[in-house]
Amino acid sequence: MAIIALQCRLAAFFFFVIFVPTQAFDYADALSKSLLYFEAQRSGRLPYNQRVTWRDSSGLTDGLEQGVDLVGGYYDAGDHVKFGLPMAFTVTMLSWGVIEYGEQITGAGELEHALEAIKWGTDYFIKAHTSPNVLWAEVGDGDTDHYCWQRPEDMTTSRRAYRVDENNPGSDLAGETAAAMAAASIVFRRTNPHYSHLLLHHSQQLFEFGDKHRGKYDGSVGVVKNYYASVSGFMDELLWAALWLYRATDNGEYLRYLVSKAHCFGGTGWAIREFSWDVKYAGLQIMAAKLLMEEKHKEHKHILQQYRVKAEYYICSCLNKNNGSDNVDRTPGGLLYVRQWNNMQYVSSASYLLMVYSDFLRSSNQKLVCPRGEAGPEELLGLAQVQADYILGSNPMNMSYLVGFGPKYPTRVHHRGASMVSYRENKGFIGCTQGYDNWYSRDAPNPNVVVGALVGGPDCQDNFSDKRGNFMQTEACTYNTAPMVGVFAKLNELGGHQSAQKNANLPLYASY
Repeated sequence: MAIIALQCRLAAFFFFVIFVPTQAFDYADALSKSLLYFEAQRSGRLPYNQRVTWRDSSGLTDGLEQGVDLVGGYYDAGDHVKFGLPMAFTVTMLSWGVIEYGEQITGAGELEHALEAIKWGTDYFIKAHTSPNVLWAEVGDGDTDHYCWQRPEDMTTSRRAYRVDENNPGSDLAGETAAAMAAASIVFRRTNPHYSHLLLHHSQQLFEFGDKHRGKYDGSVGVVKNYYASVSGFMDELLWAALWLYRATDNGEYLRYLVSKAHCFGGTGWAIREFSWDVKYAGLQIMAAKLLMEEKHKEHKHILQQYRVKAEYYICSCLNKNNGSDNVDRTPGGLLYVRQWNNMQYVSSASYLLMVYSDFLRSSNQKLVCPRGEAGPEELLGLAQVQADYILGSNPMNMSYLVGFGPKYPTRVHHRGASMVSYRENKGFIGCTQGYDNWYSRDAPNPNVVVGALVGGPDCQDNFSDKRGNFMQTEACTYNTAPMVGVFAKLNELGGHQSAQKNANLPLYASY
């Protein structure tokens, strides 16, 4: 471990130009498979039109012990805990993808599946928000869950539910859930106005709850600390929620919140090189910067411009155009590299933000000015595509890290349900440790393919070991795949051949 870390640190001292060979991929197929993945992660009673047929209903008594109905929602990864914070971020990103690239998703024939993926999450959030100041944060706990290796249909682990409320605050969780429901309300505004209004009502209540009763949710729900601790705190989520509520309502109160708390909440202070389920600043800053395009925001131009400065720090860091060490590292093969564990979550979110900001620059006829040079919208789009193509197989391993895509992809994904015989094929009970004994340690590929799962990916040297026990690299998460829905939809519209040819000669400065 120490040797690997040293290699990654040494990589930052050497810079060279590499040219990544770009090939045309079937982005429509990648989009379709990405949306299919969310059906593999469903908890609750599965619908008649369930397409992932190796899964069956599970978690049907969730919340019963606490007297609430918490059936539904998503399992975050290869286990069976329902963690509220990453689930909410997943839904926010799926919704943002539809808001920005709904036409492209529709053009690929996938809008219905995208809406279903969003609604499966928001239906659960409605259940979990049982009163204005109560939000159920988690079902199950990581410690007891990880002790067992079982199919979700066989679960014998604790399904205790945990909540945040007035006396046990969780502003980060409330804020992200508010953001998810506000963004989803925009998505459903035309097709399902009643549902859209319901989501907005919950979102506004959650934001008020999170703002009035401030505190980190992992201080109230201690069992989450080893899995999804809120390292960044709650201020980024409150700003993020306010901005999404402003987009959903056009209510100036939310904009004034974003502006008045820009400095004290870190919105115009933090310069960040990652965007994730925990740290929302980069996404927030990019959304705030886009408000500068509208004349009605002229009176807040000074503050919004400060948001833009930090947004462009993030984009410049991805492009390797900041000074010194203020850049995101690259693997020798050109992959953005933030950290060893599940690095692909940062790649997918960066690809999405690069694409959104590229569109912003193009529509406003501007260029990005970084400390080490200018960049036009084409360069941002080019980098987003290079990252997407790396995911799909244009990498030193010739491996697609999107499971089920292309001729070569991970076959031993760290995923309980996928690694064991399908419940629909064999309903014989598999006990808690029986799964470890009979399935986990097998060298054979998983009997079920988690199509559309984006695994953690390679290390800082582009190496990848397809082993079930290598959870840092072979486990996939919902928030890895979610940002790629918009990315694949946009790339599909542009046409792989045309954009690949256009961006093939863009130099990539790899940190190695």
